[in-house]
Amino acid sequence: MMVDKHKKRFWLDPRVKLLLILICVLASMFAPSLAYQFCLVLLIALLGVCYGEWKYAIKGVLFYAVVYLFTIWTMTTMTGILRTMFVAFLGLFHKVYACGMLAGIAISTTKVSEFLSAMNRIHAPKKLVIPLAVMLRYIPTIREDWHYIKDAMKMRNVSLSLKGLFTNPGMTIDCVYIPLMMAASKAADELSIASVTRGIENPKPRTCLVQIKIGAADCFVVVGALVFFAFGLYLRGGVL
Repeated sequence: MMVDKHKKRFWLDPRVKLLLILICVLASMFAPSLAYQFCLVLLIALLGVCYGEWKYAIKGVLFYAVVYLFTIWTMTTMTGILRTMFVAFLGLFHKVYACGMLAGIAISTTKVSEFLSAMNRIHAPKKLVIPLAVMLRYIPTIREDWHYIKDAMKMRNVSLSLKGLFTNPGMTIDCVYIPLMMAASKAADELSIASVTRGIENPKPRTCLVQIKIGAADCFVVVGALVFFAFGLYLRGGVL
């Protein structure tokens, strides 16, 4: 294996990450209870910790814990239409949150070159691979532009909050949405041109500094995810 991979204490094949997201979607879809969903979020946070994403994992678990407690409080105290409305919204939130959290970890820990090499191994169509590759590079670029916009807003004493949106909507739109849309459009064009220049449409097999290979860690994580999913089906009274 190459030097870049040795720098990482924990590494998963991009194909395995996609498989984990699929298993996470199925586990959330057939989750038997909120406690099971909470355990799923904890396991995803553990995966983030293995990658060194401590802050992301802790913030994700704490935020979900607050929503989890609020959901229980809503189901035990509220009645009528208000309870139905909150339960429907929170039910959708619980189904989506774990998948979004895992996708965030997968995107932040996957390099574009690794992703392209992995997709080339499974002979994925270019029409699917190219947009996903641009997206992997697009999200960090927009995040960087967002920080620049926030710094510029602080210099002009513009409040980035819901209160600021209602008290001074024109200034907020001028300082936030218009620059962000312009930056997003410009970044998309630049990334597309850069990708084509670097030969993203080249039909020949790609090379990568990191050895794209499914190893013991990949097998262990996938087996653990399948066991957890099967356990959820068992609690639900499904196929097992």
